[in-house]
Amino acid sequence: MGFIIFIVASVLTLAGLYGCFKKAGIEPWKALIPIVNSWWMLDKMQIKKHWFWLQFIPIAGQFITVWILIKFVEHFSRFSLLHHAAAVFLPFVYFPYLGFSQNEKWGGVEAMKRYKKGGAREWIDAAVFAVVAATIIRTFVFEAYTIPSGSMEKTLLVNDFLFVNKIKYGARLPMTPLSFPFVHNFLPFSNNARKSYLEWIKLPYKRLKGYAEIQRGDVVVFNFPAGDTVIPELGTVNPYYDVLRDQFNGNRDALLERYNILVHPVDKTDNYIKRCIGTPGDKLEIINQEVFINGQKQTPPLHHQFSYWVSNSNGAEISEETFKEAGCNVGYEDNSRNDVQGYIPELKSYYVNLTDDAKDKLSKVPGIVVKQNIQQYKDLAPRSLFPNDTIHKWSIDNYGPFIIPKKGMTVTLDKNNYTIYERAIRVYEGNSLEDRNGKYVINGTETNQYTFKYDYYWMMGDNRHGSQDSRFWGFVPETHIVGSASLIWMSWDKGPRWNRLFQSIK
Repeated sequence: MGFIIFIVASVLTLAGLYGCFKKAGIEPWKALIPIVNSWWMLDKMQIKKHWFWLQFIPIAGQFITVWILIKFVEHFSRFSLLHHAAAVFLPFVYFPYLGFSQNEKWGGVEAMKRYKKGGAREWIDAAVFAVVAATIIRTFVFEAYTIPSGSMEKTLLVNDFLFVNKIKYGARLPMTPLSFPFVHNFLPFSNNARKSYLEWIKLPYKRLKGYAEIQRGDVVVFNFPAGDTVIPELGTVNPYYDVLRDQFNGNRDALLERYNILVHPVDKTDNYIKRCIGTPGDKLEIINQEVFINGQKQTPPLHHQFSYWVSNSNGAEISEETFKEAGCNVGYEDNSRNDVQGYIPELKSYYVNLTDDAKDKLSKVPGIVVKQNIQQYKDLAPRSLFPNDTIHKWSIDNYGPFIIPKKGMTVTLDKNNYTIYERAIRVYEGNSLEDRNGKYVINGTETNQYTFKYDYYWMMGDNRHGSQDSRFWGFVPETHIVGSASLIWMSWDKGPRWNRLFQSIK
């Protein structure tokens, strides 16, 4: 439903711009190409073209786009705040009016010259309004997001530029409102060392009502739950809690002797994007790579991947063309963003991420052997997987079963589930919790019963053997949900990936 509304609003906006371009003396069809149409706007307004390219800067580009639209409206001699607000917040209504009303005329550069406000003041006012408008849009409506890693390959590719729909699940009100505009948690050019926000004001979690609930299979953007504490020089690729556990055996003082750390509030932890696999109250289990929910086998995502060892039966190397014909990426400079991780001479094999289709194609090539080293996933240290204990002998391919917490659900704590629910009770829901030799004390009272006040979700990447997800750090509480990944508006790899532009995300 949300996608249909988005499409209708986009069509109406472009139709309105069609009329505006015609009035401005620009070939009307040029208005129908999103983003690119701003090039012709700038040209007609005699504004330098570098503003066009600045739109592609993540986050800040939204401000540039809003500013260009405001300047375009001003060239129709519309300088009031009301007109600017309508252009930004109701473009599907305002631009059809501007484009087809007989009362609205293109004034052009001459209209700007006749406007009494000084040039510098006029630019400043437009910029300030654009900042405010873009901030409101980014907070409550949609936000641009760029895919940084291959955890969702092949569904989403590195350098896919997305729109994240914040209305769908309900916009979350800012919890840390004093923040530098258009950046997330660190100031630009600070090398992840200086926070972009002030914690003088902290607001409780509150979410506006959305028009849909998170469903299994949704692609969701959320704040990284284990990213509340970070080692800036390592980032969330090497989460603080993993480093503390694996390198320092839980000795925080020893870690602090070597590293500086920063603590982020919920809404300022790094953004992650994964697919929702389990919803509140679900019983989840992974058996031999297959996901089961409440005992029912789930259909995997269309473009899911697993890792395989691919070799030639005679020990020879395999040509790039063979991999490319199967649909595998080869030849990138950064192998971490590559399906084919390179030839390993001592093993005479390639380590390759494959979709089911690519696996079938390679398996049919004469002499090619495709297999998995199942043992390498079974041998993964149990403490590296959530709940990071020695009780649960789980692996990334055989995991669970367990129940995902649901608002209002009461659990009876015992030695088998204590580590599963401990962080949710203590960190996400703000309680004190102690295990005193098998007796549990919550907020000073001895009890083994706890009722959850939030809903929780289980997130996993489509690149199942190349994803840092809930199998490593656990549940995602509703407080951390940012929005629904809805549309790929640009994709870049040494040039535009034209076949991915304006694709909906499934």
